[in-house]
Amino acid sequence: NSVQEQVSHELDLVEELNFPAYFLTVYDIVRMARERGILCQGRGSAANSAICYALGITSVDPARSHMLFERFISRERREPPDIDVDFEHERREEIIPAIYQKYGRDRAAMINAVISYRPRSAIRDVGKALGLSLAQIGELSKRMDRWDKRGLTPQTIEEAGLDPQETRLQHCIALTQALQGFPRHVSIHSGGFVISEGSLRARAPIEPATMDQRTVIQWDKDDIDALGFVKLDCLALGMLTAIQKAFSLIELKHKRDLQLATVPAEDEAVYAMCTRGETMGVFQIESRAQMSMLPRLRPRCFYDLVIEVSIVRPGPIQGGMVHPYLNRRNGLEPVHYAHPDLKPILERTLGVPIFQEQVMEMASAVGGFSPGESDQLRRAMGAWRKKGGLAPLLTRLVTNMEARGIEPQYAQQIADQILGFGEYGFPESHAASFALLVYVSAWLKHYYPAAFTTALLNSQPMGFYSPSSLVGEAKRQGVEVRPPCVLSSQWESILEADNQHDPCADGVQGRPARGMAIRLGFHQIKGMKQESAEHLMAFREHSPISDLTELHHRAGLSQAELRVLARADAFAALGWSRRDALWRIDGLWSGPLLNALSPPSDSSKIPEASAYENLQLDFLNLGLCLKKHPIELGRDWLNQRNVTPITELKKHPHGSRVSVAGLVTHRQRPQTASGVIFLGMEDETGITNVVVWPKIYERQRSVIRSEGLLLVRGTLQKEREALSVVARSFEVLPLEGLSAKSRDFR
Repeated sequence: NSVQEQVSHELDLVEELNFPAYFLTVYDIVRMARERGILCQGRGSAANSAICYALGITSVDPARSHMLFERFISRERREPPDIDVDFEHERREEIIPAIYQKYGRDRAAMINAVISYRPRSAIRDVGKALGLSLAQIGELSKRMDRWDKRGLTPQTIEEAGLDPQETRLQHCIALTQALQGFPRHVSIHSGGFVISEGSLRARAPIEPATMDQRTVIQWDKDDIDALGFVKLDCLALGMLTAIQKAFSLIELKHKRDLQLATVPAEDEAVYAMCTRGETMGVFQIESRAQMSMLPRLRPRCFYDLVIEVSIVRPGPIQGGMVHPYLNRRNGLEPVHYAHPDLKPILERTLGVPIFQEQVMEMASAVGGFSPGESDQLRRAMGAWRKKGGLAPLLTRLVTNMEARGIEPQYAQQIADQILGFGEYGFPESHAASFALLVYVSAWLKHYYPAAFTTALLNSQPMGFYSPSSLVGEAKRQGVEVRPPCVLSSQWESILEADNQHDPCADGVQGRPARGMAIRLGFHQIKGMKQESAEHLMAFREHSPISDLTELHHRAGLSQAELRVLARADAFAALGWSRRDALWRIDGLWSGPLLNALSPPSDSSKIPEASAYENLQLDFLNLGLCLKKHPIELGRDWLNQRNVTPITELKKHPHGSRVSVAGLVTHRQRPQTASGVIFLGMEDETGITNVVVWPKIYERQRSVIRSEGLLLVRGTLQKEREALSVVARSFEVLPLEGLSAKSRDFR
């Protein structure tokens, strides 16, 4: 059958090219990780290979997808394959020393990466060289957009409180512009390893890295590829950490053992959740662009997730392939093929090329390219900005396609798509590896929301949303979230029984498991040191906490450390408000001669803090608020101004004028969006997407970039369940003093 033929073909080619040792080396590294209990998965081109699947390097069954093995190993290229393996981001550092230990620093080394100047790094170095103060450089830097090719403008300089006519600043503008793109420094590659059979010293210059016990080869990734060195990438992936922690919590609290391979497949309730766009925290499909695409694509099976991961990318977008695919999927236009030879290549994507592999196959089928030449095209896609060389290949491809009877417009679309892939292309193999993690994380979110959210909080920093947004989403899913507590919190957040449901009742037939509440850990408290938390927890194991004097003198917590806990309201379980606890802490006697003295009387009546003051302190000390959302406090004021709660937007017709207010959760400017800015905004009811046209951004740039609480007036856009507000104007909400942090331009 086809699987046997695939395996036989791969084994013959691997033997012919003498690559068995490479596959076994990667297998050995994966085995080392799994022996240590570290979750890992191969991705990228390795997902094309039945050998990698059989060795456990990748979890993607190649029989489930039609992939191009020649993208992985090519007879024409005769180069060793390039396998990427993702490890838990918190534990990857256990694997790198293990590789050095096994193969020796004389045979193993990491490769370097050349870091180039970008607008902000250029202004910092140029400003220092020209004698600007650090304060002036900081003001200029924070007003620069990394995507703005104009660099510093007179308006930017005036906003920083400086004179754009000053000669020194004019030199600064010119030099900053000229310096961008030049090499700045050499760094270690994020995970690239070279392993040789003999000593590396005889093959390449190597040097000690700044990190202890590491050596670095002085060539970068492109040099290594050109010289044919055997390389593998040991990469870090935060979602693997979160999934592993979620599995551990579920096993501990729900008594269910889960692995990547044992998560129930093709669950209708999980796909229904994705179709509604309820994917905050889910791997790869949590951005506002993905959330808007999900209701239109309406995934119903695993392969739909493979497409979803890939379609919101520069390649398909620049090639104009997104709308044709959606129209064909939803029956709005017929499926047709530009040439009969393209049907077997494009049939699975309804006649629309979405993946790099498809473009390579098309180049072979109708572009006159051999499989090896198709791979040269793929390499040029990834290096066209750096080296050029893509234009002649595209000209040849378009000419050959037109000679085969393909319409010039369609051929040019393919060329545009290839340019998009050069920006950031997604091969099908890569998408298939990621789609597995998409499904697993979505399944965890649906069936075990408390465990999944706790795992995300314990894996920060990672993902698209802040802990504040993740906690708000968990509460909307019906999960109780409890504040840090000196009596019960651990360093990391934990699960506690919610006293209402059976924690061992697993979710069945689409119903989530209940029974668990989230107890925030001491790690969530700003300024809290792990060492201090461990002292408190160790003392708590032997003595009940009933008095601050015990924590101060016997547990060894200083008054400053106790104040950090008090400001986070961690003494509430003892009946003390923030102000009560701080009053008691200030009354503690310090010093060896005074330890035996009793603290002064605490019978004074402390005025209660207002809800708004508590909100400010929660955001200041925890970065989130468990009581009331900031917008909820101002809802009466907003109602008087006809401001719509976010979940009520669906009741308004498409094209209606609306006003919404919210906390800015993130700001984005995709390269394919023609300068459009996207804001994520959250109120007490939910989240929405705000579209900001370039003219609006330029007119209210300072407010849009820097303010955390905004009132937006605009026009509602609706397409099925996908909602967004196209902004016309912005106002700053009169709720000052909040320091909630958005995640901007990532």
